[in-house]
Order: sequence, then structure tokens, then C-alpha cells
Amino acid sequence: MADVTRMTATEIASLIASGEASAVEVTRAHLDRIAEVDDRVHAFLHVDTDGALEAARAVDAKRAAGERLGPLAGVPVAVKDVLTAKGVPTTVGSKILEGWRPPYDSTIVQRLRAAGTVMLGKTNMDEFAMGSSTEYSAYGPTGNPWDLGRIPGGSGGGSSAALAAYEAPLAIGSDTGGSIRQPGAVTGTVGAKPTYGGTSRYGLVAFSSSLDTPGPCARTVLDAALLHEAIGGHDPRDSTSIPAPVPEVVAAARVGASGDLTGVKLGLVSEFSGEGAEPGVTAAFRDAVDALTKLGAEVVEVSCPHFQYALPAYYLIAPSECSSNLARFDGVRFGLRVGDDGNRSLEEVMSLTRDAGFGPEVKRRIMLGTYALSSGYYDAYYGQAQKVRTLITRDFAAAFEQADVLISPTTPFVAFPFGSRTADPYQMYLADLFTIPTNLYGGPGISVPCGLSEGLPVGLQIMAPTMADDRMYRVGAALESVIGTLTPPEL
Repeated sequence: MADVTRMTATEIASLIASGEASAVEVTRAHLDRIAEVDDRVHAFLHVDTDGALEAARAVDAKRAAGERLGPLAGVPVAVKDVLTAKGVPTTVGSKILEGWRPPYDSTIVQRLRAAGTVMLGKTNMDEFAMGSSTEYSAYGPTGNPWDLGRIPGGSGGGSSAALAAYEAPLAIGSDTGGSIRQPGAVTGTVGAKPTYGGTSRYGLVAFSSSLDTPGPCARTVLDAALLHEAIGGHDPRDSTSIPAPVPEVVAAARVGASGDLTGVKLGLVSEFSGEGAEPGVTAAFRDAVDALTKLGAEVVEVSCPHFQYALPAYYLIAPSECSSNLARFDGVRFGLRVGDDGNRSLEEVMSLTRDAGFGPEVKRRIMLGTYALSSGYYDAYYGQAQKVRTLITRDFAAAFEQADVLISPTTPFVAFPFGSRTADPYQMYLADLFTIPTNLYGGPGISVPCGLSEGLPVGLQIMAPTMADDRMYRVGAALESVIGTLTPPEL
């Protein structure tokens, strides 16, 4: 049998369904790959060997009994450690939740289990999803398989690195300001942020409730679409969940793979058409746009003038919501507790726990958000940021009257070396310059590999109207049909 760790999820599922390989064999191959390389990559915080093999055996038993298997049955998946899984450690990359084993599954994990996928374990991330490099994990950074001295993106760098290192064919991430798409771009993988409300937040440890969106990560556009279809759809336990079926993302990916974009209008966002990006990123992006036009797409330039205010607006809205959401981590109900020796007040225990449990970036954002929400400053900061959000939404609406989808580079630069941006938070925040507007708007976006710059991957971002996720998959698959997939160096 060929090396299944190098196969796509679609290929693996076909092997299992036909009986050419068992789910247990596939799972063991990926567990062996993790054991071989993850001491260097550090994509995983927890590997659930027993749980994975048990799930794989259940798939094999269904096939042996003649039961029909789903399109991803038996396929291994890595899950960002921001989603709860019953009995499996969930840390959110933070010391404040070290050792916590939740008593319930998130909806995403429930749907992964129902689809017959095999959860390998939980992946590393910036603490509470606050970061763009996975350097802010309390458990150490994750390396980029293209160059282990460089970042794999963030906050979901563990999921993207697991894909690029062939430790898993599928992964789950969450995207608050670009945390699926930016890691996808810098690791040469595919990362998709669904429409806000198109995937359930139930069991997702909250960072920013009006922005957080779980979504699929994969090595091909079709695999991402299949995973999107498996995890998407209405969830009555999530009050922000959209009561509508998942868009036809898989069918759109298959259509796009034919390489025909005749009649599709691509809106080139003039504010993000390469200005401020590294020259190599701009060159790869422009080459990809040329390739899309050769497939029949029409490119029109659109202006979204308020996109330039997205970064400051985001860094008021997201910290404000995080300062509220993270108040629950008090050392009383779950997780870390410091100073509880019987001689301290509850307030002292809370203070000591939070001081020891939260890292510097989380503390920075909590303080910023608390200030923005404070009496006398709410209207000047948080209120103004929400007005900017409305203007950005109007920019999107106007742009989609001229184009079917919008395109831009995913991130202004390729993977940067560890430590090169941690001293200046603003330079780190610029990693999400092109992805943040989509989160503020609530629409879907996908990053698809579009080439290399200095031997490192570059991503092209495709943005679509809300609940038109299928459009981005069609264009992404068409681009992939020309560019192909990227193969990192051997580890």
C-alpha cells in the first residue's frame, strides 16, 4: 500500500470504502508519522491514540457489516485545541486551563464523530486564539514544516503545521481575524472561514463572540469542502447559528476543478492589491490573477475605502469581547487555581490565578478591551469601532454588486522567523491586515496556495457574500487546477 499520509482525504476515504485499506491501518500510519516528526514540529498538544484507534475500529466494523460509509469515514482529523471534546484535554493553549477535560463534545466534534472521521488529537495554538504566529502558546511554539525556524501562522498554527507535515490529512481551525486563512497561506495549505453562523460555536471556547468561526483546513480545496459540509449547518444550541442548509460547497469545488471560470467576475480590492505586501507575495498574487483570467474569469477593480480602518476597529471590538468572555476564568469553577491556602480572600485567589494563568498577549488584550468598554470611553472606542464595522459591511455590499467574489493576497508576508515580530505587537497584528475585514463583515473567505516567494508559500484569498460559500470554493478549486498543491521539503 502506498504511503497514505501523503494522500488526500478524498483518496483515503476511497481506499477505506473499497476495502483496500482499513481505517485502523490509516490511523496507525498517521500516528506513526506524528511520533516520527512531531517532536520537531510540535503541532499537537495532545495525541489521543486510544480514542483514535477506537474510532477507526468502529468504522471498519461498519464497513464489514455492509453499512454505507460517509464521504470522510475513517479519515484522520486534527482538532484545534479551542474546541471541547469529552474527556480529552482542552487547554486553548493556556496554563489557566491546563489539565481540564471537558464533560461534553462541541457541536463540531459531535459532527466529526457522526461523519466517521478519526480524531487524532488536539493541536497547538496561540493562547485563547490571540496571535498570528503560535508563539503565544503557553506550551511552546509550533514550527513551520517548510522551515522549522519560522512560524506556521496563528492562531491555528498547529492545525496548519499538522497538514503540511503530513501528520493529518484534515484539520479543524477557528477564524476570528484570520486564524484559519493566514496559517493556511504561510504553510501552503488550504484554510476556509465559513460564513459567520454557518458553523456552530457551541463548545468553542470563546474569544470574540461576534467574530469566532470554526472552519476546515486541508491540503486540497475539495477536501476542505467535504469537511465544511460535514461540520456545517444549523445548530439550535448556538443562538447565532443560521437556520439554513450548508451551501453546495462540494459541488462547487468539483465544478471549479474543471478549470472553467467563464462568466465569473473577480473583484480585485484596490486597497489590498499588493500595496504593503512583500514584493514576492505581490508577484505570486499577480501571477495567480493572470492564471485565473486565462480560465475565463473577468477581473474588475473594486474599491473598499473603509478596509483601511479594519485593523484598528478589530483591535477594539475583539479585545472588548474577550475581556467579557475571559472573566469566567477565575480559578473557582475549572482549571488552574493559585493561592488557595485558606488564608486568602476569593478576590486574591482570582487575581493570583489570572496572573499566573494568562500569558502576556492575553493580558494585553483584556486590559485594552476593558479600557475600551469602561465608563466614559465606550462610545469613543467600542462604539466608534462598531460604526466602522458597519461601513466595512457596506463596502462589501457595494463591491459584491460589481463582482461575484473579491480577491487579495491572504497575508502581506511569508512565514517570518521566530521572535522577529513578538517585540512589536503592531507588526504582529499586520499579519491579519487582509483577512480581518471578512470577519467584521461576517462573510466567508478561503486561502488557497498560489505560489512561492523565496521558497516559502504564498496564499491567495477569495472572499464571498454571506451564505455564498460555494463561490469561493469554485474559484479556489479552479486556481488549484492550475497551480497545483505545494509540497514542503522533507523533514
